[in-house]
Amino acid sequence: MPALMFTLTGEFIPLCDLLKLTALADSGGAGKALVAGGLVKVDGKVELRKTCKIRAGQVVELAGQQIKVK
Repeated sequence: MPALMFTLTGEFIPLCDLLKLTALADSGGAGKALVAGGLVKVDGKVELRKTCKIRAGQVVELAGQQIKVK
């Protein structure tokens, strides 16, 4: 599955919002639940902070789908 590309409009985006905006989560609440469940990786490591600041150059992964942030 090809990686999704996400272009930041600011300095960062909270992880749960990124999942919502890329349609990997139905809502921000669903995104928070995925993160809390240990299902989301940031740069290859499991991330448990729901509002972790995702910045350009980072890669987020959920269920085999990657999001490359630029």
